[in-house]
Amino acid sequence: MINKRSANDPRPFSGLTPEVVLDAAAAFGMEPDGRLFALNSYENRVYQLGAGDGQLVVKFYRPARWSDAQIAEEHQFTRELAAVELPVAAPLSIGGSSLLRYREFRFAAFPWMPGRAPELDAPEARQLLGRSIARLHQVGARRPFGARPALGVQRLGWEARAQVLASELLPAALHERYSSVSGALLERVTAAFAAAAPLQSIRLHGDCHLGNLLWDEHGPLFVDLDDCAMGPRVQDLWMMLSGSPGEQQRQWQELLEGYQQFAEFDFREVLIIEPLRALRMLHHAGWVVSRWSDPAFPRAFPWAAEPRYWEGYLNDLLEQHAAIDEPPLLQT
Repeated sequence: MINKRSANDPRPFSGLTPEVVLDAAAAFGMEPDGRLFALNSYENRVYQLGAGDGQLVVKFYRPARWSDAQIAEEHQFTRELAAVELPVAAPLSIGGSSLLRYREFRFAAFPWMPGRAPELDAPEARQLLGRSIARLHQVGARRPFGARPALGVQRLGWEARAQVLASELLPAALHERYSSVSGALLERVTAAFAAAAPLQSIRLHGDCHLGNLLWDEHGPLFVDLDDCAMGPRVQDLWMMLSGSPGEQQRQWQELLEGYQQFAEFDFREVLIIEPLRALRMLHHAGWVVSRWSDPAFPRAFPWAAEPRYWEGYLNDLLEQHAAIDEPPLLQT
């Protein structure tokens, strides 16, 4: 079941005032003390409640994005990870359910997990992160998702491309060029995935980048599994690499050193890192234009309304097409 608001509602959270957030928490016995802090989130709306040891985080899901069954799988996966003492915030079960409803909104409550921004250049930090991701993947490989999506060229590529082509944000003068460049890139991505097949698909974090990580005295904290999906293991690894080719090779070796202590890695997956990067580039643009009617998006991404952004973006897509044709940067 998906709640009544449309996925294309221009103001999906217009009724979610601070008073409604506090009332929703109170309705489920969370005893909010009036202290409410909005956390950085575009797709959903996330708030920190209270102070001290009793702090909670409540996440209000964007209407119509995920079905109840898909959210239930996110929660179940998170609980499985917490059960093996992986550092994740598992949703609280209140009245027998972790997916709560107040008025037209669906939300979940999580324990507050304090941490700081990751510093991956600290000694052995990437090895520790690699071990943690490997343990997450070992749990993810136990069984598949039934309702949640899989990473793939159709959803992340062709559908995102269609969203951009239908958007008024794409300048008319660049419409034909974007259609040609993005289409050629997706054909190349499709061929790259076919060349690397067959690859194992498991339950993943799905959006494992530094913005979705915190760090405490014990190591990494995975703070949000909202985009968990079925896909290849390398999806949760490649976004941890940055810098020059030499720096990325060093980072990869450190990450892999930790990863292989707990899980095996199929090195054919290195061949799809650049195709996955291409899909992320395409999907991000499609995501921004599809959410443009939400007032939070023009404020967060004002450059998406400027022709010079799209001109630069097209050049980036052309460069990415060339990158896919280059020999893989990392060990295969």
